[in-house]
Amino acid sequence: MKVTLINTSDAGGGAPAACMRLLKALQFRQVDTHLLVQKKQTGGDRVYPTATGIWAKLRATYNFFAERIPFIVFDADTKWVRFAFSTAKRGTDISGEALVKNADLLHLHWINQGFLSTNDLIRLVRLGKPVVWTLHDMWAFTGGCHYAGDCNHFLHQCGYCWMLKDPDAKDLSNKGWLRKMHLLSDTESIVFVTCSNWLADTARQSSLLKGYRIEAIPNPIDTEIFSPKNNNVTRQKWGIPPHKKIILFGAANIMDRRKGIVYLIEALEKLRDTYTDEVEIVIFGKNKLFDVTVLPFKVYELNVINSQYDIAELYSLADVFVTPAIEDNLPNTVMEALACGTPVVAFNTGGIPDMVDHLQNGYLAEYKSSADFAAGIRFVLDSSNAQTLAVNARNKVLQNFTNEIVADKYIALYKSLL
Repeated sequence: MKVTLINTSDAGGGAPAACMRLLKALQFRQVDTHLLVQKKQTGGDRVYPTATGIWAKLRATYNFFAERIPFIVFDADTKWVRFAFSTAKRGTDISGEALVKNADLLHLHWINQGFLSTNDLIRLVRLGKPVVWTLHDMWAFTGGCHYAGDCNHFLHQCGYCWMLKDPDAKDLSNKGWLRKMHLLSDTESIVFVTCSNWLADTARQSSLLKGYRIEAIPNPIDTEIFSPKNNNVTRQKWGIPPHKKIILFGAANIMDRRKGIVYLIEALEKLRDTYTDEVEIVIFGKNKLFDVTVLPFKVYELNVINSQYDIAELYSLADVFVTPAIEDNLPNTVMEALACGTPVVAFNTGGIPDMVDHLQNGYLAEYKSSADFAAGIRFVLDSSNAQTLAVNARNKVLQNFTNEIVADKYIALYKSLL
């Protein structure tokens, strides 16, 4: 069984990380699998780029800017949605790639930012091979947005998109929806996989994917890398006082609208008088705009951390990991924290309830309630059963999200198609 995974990149976000972990998990189960990306950024020995020569690399760069710039300049309503909407008008035909032609099954993941256009997807589908498409967000069944927010137009037909400057019945989102309808009318052989039960339920209600086979299979995680570390050793290494209570927050892009930083600020303000000098905060992730000095506690800002081993140490030295995301599928950060035995406080939204069991391994706060989010942080920091929370957190991952468990679910799916 030869399986080719297809993703825009092998590094630089949640989808690439999940895809690389699945590649490793399938290899561990002896599946002949490779990952095809636009530009290779890691040293993975089974990762192959489509853009190999100078002209191919220039074309890939051109496709990225040719798709993004017109949208940013002419279509995006605000700067916050510049990368929240993908038109998929630009891309590269990869149907002739050896890894595509020789594969028994094609497994699509996140293919935006100028890698594959809708027409390129049609070419892949027309090869007649079984296709599995893992959805890391809502894009496959919307007119172009990756997360719809409060909009429900994808349930019927996209148009009047709130992300656009000039929304109307036949706007950019409507055109994107029609292109995807054309793609899907060409085949019924695609099986869609979502990383969370929330996204599976949402996809089943969508006008585009209604009636398709949709499975919910989580992302895998390496529970050897992400495992509890010696708290005293890790705190000493990172210069964190051993006697402080540490709140950890991290995201690929801290200022992403979906990550809900405003709710974290409000929640921490409500805890200011309770903990005074007792609590400190560690933050990691890309941060160009957020001024950490507005937070009411001392902050250690670490910016982007590329090493999985370093990130595992940060989870392990923390008393609680917080993620105030208001829209998310199955965030890797939550799973990583739990695997390291660190309780998680998050809003009860998206795929997060698949991982966080309320009051058992963390706290699910009322959606968009900074007061309840603060209560969740207080629950974990003041818990008399900290060890039980930590054990429950680790066990949740061991029982549901290991490489072996997830790989076996995908292998069963592949076999059902072959």
